[in-house]
Amino acid sequence: MEFMLSKNRKVKLALGFNDVSLVPSLSTIDPVDTDVSFELGGTRYELPIIAAAMDGVVDVRIARLFSEFGGLGVLNLEGIYCRYDDYDEILKKIVESDDERVTGLFQKLYQQPVLPELIEKRIVEIKSGGLKAAVSLTPAGALKFAEVVEQAGADVLVIQSTVVSTQHRSKSGGVLDVAKLISGLTIPVILGNCVTYDVAYAQMEAGAAGILVGIGPGQACTTRGVTGVGIPQITATADCAAARDDYFEKTGRYVNVITDGGMRQGGQICKALAAGADAIMTGSIFAGCPESPAAPYHWGMATPDPNLPRGTRVKSSVSVPLKQVLFGPSSVTDGTQNLVGAIKSAMGLCGAETIREFHETQIAVSLSFMTEGKQLQMSQRVGMGK
Repeated sequence: MEFMLSKNRKVKLALGFNDVSLVPSLSTIDPVDTDVSFELGGTRYELPIIAAAMDGVVDVRIARLFSEFGGLGVLNLEGIYCRYDDYDEILKKIVESDDERVTGLFQKLYQQPVLPELIEKRIVEIKSGGLKAAVSLTPAGALKFAEVVEQAGADVLVIQSTVVSTQHRSKSGGVLDVAKLISGLTIPVILGNCVTYDVAYAQMEAGAAGILVGIGPGQACTTRGVTGVGIPQITATADCAAARDDYFEKTGRYVNVITDGGMRQGGQICKALAAGADAIMTGSIFAGCPESPAAPYHWGMATPDPNLPRGTRVKSSVSVPLKQVLFGPSSVTDGTQNLVGAIKSAMGLCGAETIREFHETQIAVSLSFMTEGKQLQMSQRVGMGK
């Protein structure tokens, strides 16, 4: 929906997670009978929750755990794990730094070059025992290391930056031709990030197996404050899902839409899936897990930028095992644990047996949805009032 900003200019109404609610259907399904899996590059993944490629969230151990659980944990190949062979000491410095000095520390530590031999080593470590390895590179990194990634046996490559464009211009040269790169690889490529129909469709035409949706919604991300760029996640997801559906109708090739960032509760994840996502990517909700490499801290991928950092180190106040966050049992009532159970319950209430059926769920604009009747929870800062 658009409105007139001035005589000659329109503005678009964009909705986020707290602006909408899901409408239950006439018929319901037992949550046990729902299927939350999704398919990417010919492989079926049982867990529609992907751990984001953030150094404070995913290391080799977390990547392996997610694969064991039937999902994907994405390792940032341009992070500290492929810059330092012994990275535990680096993580310790980051965790122990004070807030005033930590951004400068990031900028210093990330000056160490990425080593191709460490890329290969990390991928082999993740895949040991037959597990799946998903890894991430920036567009510039993909120009340098995509061949190394494929030769090392990675199962999924994520090419990710604040915005990935198929029509990027630069006088400095070395511009990534996304379609050419993807056509030269045999592994599925996820492209990110985008928030509009046109960009999503162009990325699908370039050969992406999946696209990441979201600019600036993450807990540690400051892109929206620094640049003013982004669109709330419900509208962004729905627009990109519309591009997926149109592209599928035209070509017969189904491209996964993955909502990336802004979700810390099961209800938000459910809304993203109902809005059209096939899976979601999140990082901050896992930062408090004792298995996480920099617990209780995490930081955005753009935090170490030498010129314009767009992220900050943030601290999680919760320490819960990863398996409990994903599968329960939940010890709290605020929707931050047993995320898979929340998805299955929402699908059951909305009569959806699969995630693709969940896309048909009716969505209502509900500006008071999160506060209606919750005065006691809000005043006591419990449950939905936290």
